[in-house]
Amino acid sequence: MSVKIGVLALQGAVSEHVRSLEASGAQTALVKNTRDLDGLDGLVLPGGESTMMRRIMDRYDLFEAVKDFSEQRPVFGTCAGLILMAKQIEGRRGPHLALLDIDVKRNAFGRQVDSFEADLEIKGISEAYTGVFIRAPYIKSAAENVDVLATYEGHIVACQQDRFLACAFHPELTDNPAMHRYFVRMVNEYN
Repeated sequence: MSVKIGVLALQGAVSEHVRSLEASGAQTALVKNTRDLDGLDGLVLPGGESTMMRRIMDRYDLFEAVKDFSEQRPVFGTCAGLILMAKQIEGRRGPHLALLDIDVKRNAFGRQVDSFEADLEIKGISEAYTGVFIRAPYIKSAAENVDVLATYEGHIVACQQDRFLACAFHPELTDNPAMHRYFVRMVNEYN
């Protein structure tokens, strides 16, 4: 059975996420308003700028709709999407969606000019994965119920908690669909 996964289409490399999801066997849909969430089995929150994404979500009444959706379905956040999912964000008074029991540091690896690629081993997903880090956050700490999937230089850069998957890098910008394939498998198992 093919699952249908939406990609929040407000910012970021949306078409690249769609390509990776479809290469992993999923049907896809762009999510630009609340109606676009209907009939989806999972959702990807892509990179971009987390504060701006939150403003746009609020403007189009998507924030509460995505929060309600996440109570029933799997969600995968990449880079800014990870920040949106965190329960704690360094330097911010409160969280956004507060889905993951993690504390996140924004732009932790530096500015845009400090972007880089790194070889990663992602537990249960890929032994040799190239992570693309662009103004990337990292996870400062994770609760015991969070499964750490990858680290870079001692910092957590990928994790899973129940039906929520998140990474600090941009899996959509590689030719390796392992992260998207894993999320599609998660969605299939959840449904």
